[in-house]
Amino acid sequence: MNRIARVESFTVALPSLRDFAVAGGPVVRGGRPAVRVLVKVTADDGATGWGEATPIPSWTYETTESIVSTIEGYLAPAAAGRPLWDLDGLCRAFDRTISKGFSIGMPLARAAVDVACHDAFARSLGLSLGELWSRRRRDTIELAWIVATESASAAADSVAEGRAHGYRHVKVKIGLHAEDEDVAIVTAVRAAAPDAVLWVDANQGYTAAAALRVARRLADLDVAVFEQPLPSNDIAGLRRLRDASPIPVAVDESLRHPSDLATFVRLDAIDVAVAKVQRCGGLTLALRQCQLAEDCGLAIRGSGLTESDIGLAASLHLFAAFGVDTPVDLNGRQFITSPYATDPVITVADGVAHVPTGPGLGIGVNEEAVRELAL
Repeated sequence: MNRIARVESFTVALPSLRDFAVAGGPVVRGGRPAVRVLVKVTADDGATGWGEATPIPSWTYETTESIVSTIEGYLAPAAAGRPLWDLDGLCRAFDRTISKGFSIGMPLARAAVDVACHDAFARSLGLSLGELWSRRRRDTIELAWIVATESASAAADSVAEGRAHGYRHVKVKIGLHAEDEDVAIVTAVRAAAPDAVLWVDANQGYTAAAALRVARRLADLDVAVFEQPLPSNDIAGLRRLRDASPIPVAVDESLRHPSDLATFVRLDAIDVAVAKVQRCGGLTLALRQCQLAEDCGLAIRGSGLTESDIGLAASLHLFAAFGVDTPVDLNGRQFITSPYATDPVITVADGVAHVPTGPGLGIGVNEEAVRELAL
């Protein structure tokens, strides 16, 4: 029985391609390094695996420093010596180590270790994650081009750039401006992409009253989904909005533990559940949450946290397992690069990502390059 022997964290600076911001603030600044925390898990038989955490204080409370200190001071000691196969047991050990508070405690840090353990365990068996889970319903996942701009004219230019790269569908970040400007930006995107699947994401940026006003103004633009318009803990407001909105309401930041989703289902306060590996504390709980959503008849949409290729691979496997056939927000390739990625690499062509098929995550990681990128 192979056991977890070592958990290492590497804070790395990845090259950025362009600016990216959400309602809470900047995520990536073009020309400045994008900081990510990569985790390597090594088992006592030599099996290794990689995971990733994305520090985004503008989106959640976890910073680079808190992620690293949590992994090194708490999660790594809790993981050491545990059977590599016992991913559920690892999840429960983390629950005891970092109290969940209102929901999961330190989900981004947990996700990096959890994904690395999945990768190492599957590699030790010579299986891809889909084979490990005995479920892989899709071989490709369509990506959406992300528009997060300061003006309607810039939004149209962004859509044109995405189309030039082969992307057919668009997700628009709103809640960054006044209501009129947000609506103008979405209107410009629809005019530039009349045949696209289009949805909007406010990242908790509105009040209930403002969200309803915006939803009514967007109804004629064939917006597929209104994602996380209200603060994550405003469950009552999200329920009222869901009842009144002419656009289906999707919930993202509100869903960390599967019990959060169960609460929304019981209260009839959700149309669409957004799957996101890091927000759920890793693949163990993300799988449970997606299964619950599927069993409850909810639509599942996919999203990420502007990850590099390690996080991209984990999300592709999760979405393929549940057959997500709508465009997903896995935007890492649009905003950052992954210099550590080596053969095999994830293929993305014309806005379509091919789900890796090799052992574990199915991608190559050059550890020497990781160490050279480390801060």
